Amino acid sequence: MTQTLSPSRERIARVVTASLIGTTVEWYDFFLYGSAAALVFNKVFFPTADPLTGTLLAFATYAIGFGARPLGGLVFGHFGDRLGRKRLLVLSLLMMGGATFLMGLLPGYTSIGIGAPLLLTALRLVQGFALGGEWGGSVLIVAEHGSAKHRGFWASWPQAGAPGGNLLATAVLAVLAAVQSEQDFVSWGWRIPFLLSGVLVAIGLWIRVRVSETPVFQAAASRAAEGVERMPIVTVLRTQWREVLVAMGARMGENISYYVITSFILVYVVETLKLPKQTALSAVLIGSAVELVAIPLWGAVSDRIGRRPVYLFGAIGMAVWVFVFFALLGSRSTGAIIGATTVALVLHGAMYGPQAAFFSELFGTRVRYSGSSIGYQLASILAGGLAPLIATALLAAFASATPIAIYVAAGAAVSVLAVALSRETTGGSLEDVES
Repeated sequence: MTQTLSPSRERIARVVTASLIGTTVEWYDFFLYGSAAALVFNKVFFPTADPLTGTLLAFATYAIGFGARPLGGLVFGHFGDRLGRKRLLVLSLLMMGGATFLMGLLPGYTSIGIGAPLLLTALRLVQGFALGGEWGGSVLIVAEHGSAKHRGFWASWPQAGAPGGNLLATAVLAVLAAVQSEQDFVSWGWRIPFLLSGVLVAIGLWIRVRVSETPVFQAAASRAAEGVERMPIVTVLRTQWREVLVAMGARMGENISYYVITSFILVYVVETLKLPKQTALSAVLIGSAVELVAIPLWGAVSDRIGRRPVYLFGAIGMAVWVFVFFALLGSRSTGAIIGATTVALVLHGAMYGPQAAFFSELFGTRVRYSGSSIGYQLASILAGGLAPLIATALLAAFASATPIAIYVAAGAAVSVLAVALSRETTGGSLEDVES
């Protein structure tokens, strides 16, 4: 069966733009928290602890957001498979932006005591819930609009929203760190990028509401005798549990490596290497800019040679490079730190670029939002959610980066195994997956 729902190039470009901008805004909000947890939250919300313990507590609240992501994936996936992709995307953006904006207004520990970290944790849970629903909808609305021939390329653009959001969050923090004193930054300067989220969300909503529902979903709903799947989560776990496990395994190395590279590096460079935080921020900033370009290129390569070869290259490369990465960080050379981070993020892009098309092609249309979201978000708890926490704990226990490198390499090995055991999905029709 051939793909018959291919839209015009102009329409897919409009859909991609809407998805990319909205996803960038949501990842900006999510990553902003991670950077702030590494740099300032230990002082504002956990000031009674020593610096490393305060950082561990801040990263614990950071990890809680990941715990809410699977629940968001389940809820948004359920309604996304029943009601369509577009409505849920608008809701996720509103929830994420509102929570981030309110974080910028939170009083600190010195003002309201234990209430401050409790309110921070509650808003972090809202962030995680919203992002849990965002990913599936944003990639599916592109994958289901695009043709099979170029699906890897087009679907990779929402993935570029992750480094795009990280780039934006890191850039804002880097500018503030450069123009403010440490006292001003801790006192009030950190609030500015959180309050800026309100403006970014308004722009993202204006663009996102103009996008139409995907023709693949509309066709599947019209063909179904009962309209839509009543309980997509039950169906996907009963009929496609193997694909869920493949998605979870593929995510492990990709997700662990990303948060060690982009979040834990801020702790390691500042607390262990005793270098200015500007050094770590610059490395993440430049590396994210390069990955922003690399992700769609890797997506295009996956259209030509397959999802699995590109994904395996990234996972194997990461397992090797992570040891070089920490060795270069240990040199304390700014150029070496930037180079190490950039190469690591390019290798991460080789996994993240084809991932959207790969996961979309694993599941049928009537359960695609639920299936891809469950696999993606469940892994995020064990992988990205715990990565900065585990890395910080390993550093505190062993006073060495080698155990952290072994931890990242082990995660990459899980991804290699999962992808090696999966089927190649490149070039197939999404309607064929349904049948």
